[in-house]
Amino acid sequence: LLRSTKAKKLSTFLKTEFISMGERTTQAVCKKANLDPDLDPRSLTREQAGRLLKAFKEVKIMAPPTDCLSPIGELLIKRSLKHETKEISPEFIVATTRPPSVYSGHPFQVEAGIVYGGNLDKESPVKIMRFANRVPLLYQQGECVTTAALSSIDWRRYGLEQRGGKGIPVGPAIFFIHVASTSVPFTSESKEAIADIPEIENEIKLALRECARKMQQHISKKERRRKTREKFLLITKILPEIARKSANMLNKPVPNIDGVITKIMDVIWIDDSIEYEKVKRLQTTLDSFEESKDYGCITKSKITVMNYKKKSTEFLLYAVIPPEAIVGFVKPKPEAITERYIKWKIPPLKATQKYELYFELAGLNEGDFDENELYVDGINPEYVIGANKWEGD
Repeated sequence: LLRSTKAKKLSTFLKTEFISMGERTTQAVCKKANLDPDLDPRSLTREQAGRLLKAFKEVKIMAPPTDCLSPIGELLIKRSLKHETKEISPEFIVATTRPPSVYSGHPFQVEAGIVYGGNLDKESPVKIMRFANRVPLLYQQGECVTTAALSSIDWRRYGLEQRGGKGIPVGPAIFFIHVASTSVPFTSESKEAIADIPEIENEIKLALRECARKMQQHISKKERRRKTREKFLLITKILPEIARKSANMLNKPVPNIDGVITKIMDVIWIDDSIEYEKVKRLQTTLDSFEESKDYGCITKSKITVMNYKKKSTEFLLYAVIPPEAIVGFVKPKPEAITERYIKWKIPPLKATQKYELYFELAGLNEGDFDENELYVDGINPEYVIGANKWEGD
């Protein structure tokens, strides 16, 4: 580029030969590289060109346009994984699409997904599904950067087995990794593995960790609910029986033990359920709506909050909205509805008081949204079963 450019100044060369290089960015790159913006680009030495390349990596430059990329999308990944794994009945599926990034001037985008549980073998290494520009990579798994990125993560903290914290983990999971780019750096002409490019490896790690955190939250929430439910059932069976027999022995009425139960439990219990309702789609005309022969799906979510603490409690509750979903009916009236979440202010709940919330989503297929992602703020999350701490926007 330096030898063939018609630009007479380095600043002009940067603006015309590169995307997203304005006056301010050009000056910042030249300053970082310690080069005169008026320098003839064709006269740059190898050492000066090296400084220029280094400056590109150190100066924050706007990402190139991504309309040339073809990501699959988080929702379609989840649908595909659900369809392909329906025979093993997985208990949890998560997917994510990373923001576009760049390596050596080429835009790329990484997507990842994890299928967990069901009938998957707990004693075998996890399965890896690798894709490049939507095409499956079937061979040379060990030579691929996707495998290297996955193996470098300590999966023990996310609930999977892994000797020494390195290598392919063991557990009931399937990993999906997709790299979309205008120029996928394959290791050979056979295009069976992606080369070890640091920028791509880092994005794969970030995507996998994002999915892994949600998987770990699911496992943790499930385990906490199980233990708390066992404790609750034990208490509600034994204490009333003790109270009844004690009252009979003393010839006194059976006392109300709700306060004792809340004192022992000392938690906010959040439960949720999701149902689907098939409805006929509506077609719009100039002045009316007409029913279509096609059916759509309304996703209905119900959230129940129960205060098993001895004190009155209030807090904020967030329900994450899946991509491409359209929020419909919401009850009670939320404090805010954004593209990412619905936010409610839970009023002060007395001990043993129950509070119900409800919302509907359109634009999804049955099974696209099968588990609520709930967060709380304004309360210690250690005392909440069924939701995690809200980390902010």
